[in-house]
Amino acid sequence: MRALDAKLLRDLRRIWAQTIAIALVLGCGLMVLVMANGTLRSLSETRATFYERHRFADVFAGVTRAPRSLLEQVLAIDGVAQAEARIVVPAVLDLAGMTEPATARVLSLPDAASPRLNLPLLRSGRMPDPQRPDEVLLSEPFAEANGLVPGDPLAITLKGQRRLLRVSGLILSPEFIYAIGPGSIMPDDRHFGLIWMNETAMATATDLDGAFNDLTLSLARDADEDAVIAALDRLLAPHGGTGAYGRDRQTSHVFLNSELQELTTIAVFMPPVFLIVSAFLVNMVLGRLIALERSQIGLLKALGYATSDIAAHYLKMSMGIGVFGVGLGLASGWWAGQWMTGMYRQFFRFPFLIYDPGFGAIGLAAILGMATVVLGALRAVWSSARLAPAVAMSPPYPASLSARLGGPDGALAGAAANDHDDPALGHPLAGEGGCDILWCGRVGRRAGGVFLYL
Repeated sequence: MRALDAKLLRDLRRIWAQTIAIALVLGCGLMVLVMANGTLRSLSETRATFYERHRFADVFAGVTRAPRSLLEQVLAIDGVAQAEARIVVPAVLDLAGMTEPATARVLSLPDAASPRLNLPLLRSGRMPDPQRPDEVLLSEPFAEANGLVPGDPLAITLKGQRRLLRVSGLILSPEFIYAIGPGSIMPDDRHFGLIWMNETAMATATDLDGAFNDLTLSLARDADEDAVIAALDRLLAPHGGTGAYGRDRQTSHVFLNSELQELTTIAVFMPPVFLIVSAFLVNMVLGRLIALERSQIGLLKALGYATSDIAAHYLKMSMGIGVFGVGLGLASGWWAGQWMTGMYRQFFRFPFLIYDPGFGAIGLAAILGMATVVLGALRAVWSSARLAPAVAMSPPYPASLSARLGGPDGALAGAAANDHDDPALGHPLAGEGGCDILWCGRVGRRAGGVFLYL
């Protein structure tokens, strides 16, 4: 082991408390970076996959009552790829052991085929039998909160009539990743649920035979969404249209998108605060250490150590602190990301949500962590590198005197090193025969020159 490497280990042991403090601050910044970026990546990729596989609609529209023959005109709008008409109505549920009645949103399902858009994902049980009008699908979060399983009866009040239904299966839908009831801002799976019923049975129950009151569209790749919405509003206006809107106003998508924006803000603005503080602490600690080891630096240079070796020694010290902080930040960031992902599972009902930060977030955190400590150490390392051996081995000048003599090491020492004559001083540092004099007395300045005191 080289002598400087042995000194490096001794110095790190000596400043262990400062090392831990800096590593903790640095680790906090990297933890937030890994956690926020990893969670953002996991949520974004899971949402995109769920939307694509289950054909989440692009445009939504409500109407009082419109004939199903209108669907052909909707499909003729430029930019519309697919359109699906359905029936959506509210209902009241009668559940045992509940003092306040639960509410639900009942949606129709095509009798003989799967929906073209917002395809539900069957989690347990089976799809409703078209020959059994009392069979329905239930949202999985609501069923879990109320202890319902496929085969259980379910009493609801629909359009003023009480009906006894039977749960055939539990599902998740891309349209209701974040499901909230009317007037709520937080999911309440205990008191609000989603029910899917066969279209024929639901049309009979709501007196909407041959008609619909809700419409969903998917758009072509190059479609103009605003133009499609405007054309759809004109088409639905005579039938009591309530206004079409895109994903940017769809409740579940809006809440999920807002959460992703908050994670982006956290990832961009919080880590730099910790990294800047870490760089400041590294500069402060190394600056004080170099000031204490000033004479040792001068001795090492006098013994033949290159300036680059001494600079590399202190850079290695800062990188040692950085390695500790980066390791701490990556490990804690991974754990915090898994915890946050688990917390999101309680509110955003994806069929799966696996925390996977990817190598991008981890690599970025490691690079930023090491760059922070290196940049923080540069000023202190530069101050050690520019010390001449003779100057480094002598005590530093007091701050007031240093300022008067033109720098931290004094202009007088620089004049001695350069061996220049100063007419005002008349060779004050040169002895007879060309021998230089090392002056150990006091130095002072008055008007007209610099004086040496015995």
